[in-house]
Amino acid sequence: MDEGPLTPEEIGQLRRFFEVEKIKKKKMLYSQLMDGRDPEGFVNLYTEDCYCDWGPWGVHEGRDSIRAVSQYTVDKPQFNWMHMTANLWVELTGDDTATSRCYLHDICTEPVPNVSPTWRYGVYEEDWVKIDGDWKIKNHRIFFLWPIREKEATDAFATKMVPTPLA
Repeated sequence: MDEGPLTPEEIGQLRRFFEVEKIKKKKMLYSQLMDGRDPEGFVNLYTEDCYCDWGPWGVHEGRDSIRAVSQYTVDKPQFNWMHMTANLWVELTGDDTATSRCYLHDICTEPVPNVSPTWRYGVYEEDWVKIDGDWKIKNHRIFFLWPIREKEATDAFATKMVPTPLA
């Protein structure tokens, strides 16, 4: 199937596609690094001046705050819990900015008879910036929906950007 050389528009679409794929890879690393007990790798997904609103786990500003709160993973077995993400959507908002959203299904892997391993459901939302060619999380929010729906999650996305159809 030879359709000839790519048009400038198609080349632009490919470039945007590659940038989205870079962000997706970083987002997939998020859970791997957290659950696999790599706090330093996890911290490096964020900008130095990041802002994170993690609901009941507090608001954290900057990598030092993220590092301090993620150190608890060091004393836990690897994959003591699993942050499974699905339905990842990434939207480029500029040449070096993007936003993303995905669903969270948290499970605990410590076997407890007669207890469901499902711990929480929620939605992650991130604002990304590209710094020296590397995508980093600038703002990060978690909206927990189950077993308790947090008040802030009720209409959290009403004024947010919604996914656009593919061209």
